[in-house]
Amino acid sequence: MKKTVVIDVVGLSSSLIGEHTPFLKSWLANKKLSTIEPMLPAVTTSVQSTYVTGKWPAETGIVANGWYDRTDSEIKFWKQSNKLVQGEKIWEAAHKIDPSFTVSKMFWWYNMYSSADYAVTPRPQYHADGVKAPDCYSQPADLRDRLQRELGTFPLFSFWGPNANIKSTRWIADASMLVDQWHDPTLTLIYLPHLDYCLQKFGQDFSKIAKELGEIDTVCRDLIQHYEKKSASIIVLSEYGITNISRPIHLNRQFREAGLLGIREEQGLELLDAGASKAFAVADHQVAHIYINDPSCTAQVKAILEKTPGIELVLDEEGKKKHHINHERAGDFVVMADAESWFTYYYWLDDAKAPDYARLVDIHRKPGYDPIEMFMDPANPLVKLKAGYKLMRKKLGFRYLMNVIPLDATLLKGAHGRVGTAREHHPVFISNQSDGASLLATEVYGKIWEQLTQS
Repeated sequence: MKKTVVIDVVGLSSSLIGEHTPFLKSWLANKKLSTIEPMLPAVTTSVQSTYVTGKWPAETGIVANGWYDRTDSEIKFWKQSNKLVQGEKIWEAAHKIDPSFTVSKMFWWYNMYSSADYAVTPRPQYHADGVKAPDCYSQPADLRDRLQRELGTFPLFSFWGPNANIKSTRWIADASMLVDQWHDPTLTLIYLPHLDYCLQKFGQDFSKIAKELGEIDTVCRDLIQHYEKKSASIIVLSEYGITNISRPIHLNRQFREAGLLGIREEQGLELLDAGASKAFAVADHQVAHIYINDPSCTAQVKAILEKTPGIELVLDEEGKKKHHINHERAGDFVVMADAESWFTYYYWLDDAKAPDYARLVDIHRKPGYDPIEMFMDPANPLVKLKAGYKLMRKKLGFRYLMNVIPLDATLLKGAHGRVGTAREHHPVFISNQSDGASLLATEVYGKIWEQLTQS
């Protein structure tokens, strides 16, 4: 099979390729750019799973970045086991044809316990004293140690949170080239998250994102030039485009006011009790899943959703089938925001009673996606001093809470997840084999397969 690399530049759309990305603009000059029709939901784990299986979320089961486990009665976000992705993966199909075929998965999601030959993914160390230490997970296990000896510890706190920056993306790129040098995999899948941060924080404001565009352009140059020297087929693609937004929608606050949420109070702070709720929302960017534990309130829930400003689609069973998201993990209703809006997980009515994790980077405990984790509280003029003090406590071995995250959802300026966006904001597919025609997300699998099997 033909050596192939797929470089996933998160958030890249044709609207961003230009004066601030000189290398990509030049590289594209001899190729054709295809756009990919956004799928529902246009979020990381769902789209990546579709790309490597050729199946919709209704078949892969990846209906969001997180969902409600009806058996455990818990909301679970950002799990890592590849066994969650239902369906044969492209590398498994390739290995059946060519037993010598190998694959490297560099930070593509659901990267633990997969059938991939080489895999690296973020995985902090959680110490008994509450400290979260930067680290990553690999298959084989000693690959992590070898990479970190060469590149230093994976910069976890540059991967997500207020300090997210190019360092994590650069580490991933450098690690990908080292794995290629050491093992020469047939197929390499590389995830570069850098644009996700600035585009959500600032939207498509080039006065604020030009520097970040230049940084990702340089990383792409280094990767592409490396793989060109290896005579590899090169695909540059993205999962979604990010568009400007201005309105947060707090569905759980509406459900609470309607008496549908179960709330526990602990030490004066409020916790959402999903299992005790009649109905609740699991927010994920511009899509939310509505789970109903008490069927008698279904009509009431639907009425609330249909009256909520900013909601464009309310999908029942037939609607979920139409959008290929009718899987048992999906909510009883799935809602999509309009172009100006996005969904928060917020459920408290008084910030003084917000749970302690609300002001932390805490992606696993929050009952929904929280992009405000990328900000430090702008209302606190001493927030950087506060963060420095917390870091000092950490280095001295004391317990600490890095509670510097604001509770102001209006800070966010860019979002994704919905369908129906303008073509210039669609995700892209660029390769020598691209014909410029628009693709469905499920067709990306076939395009990668064509590259692998070309003579």
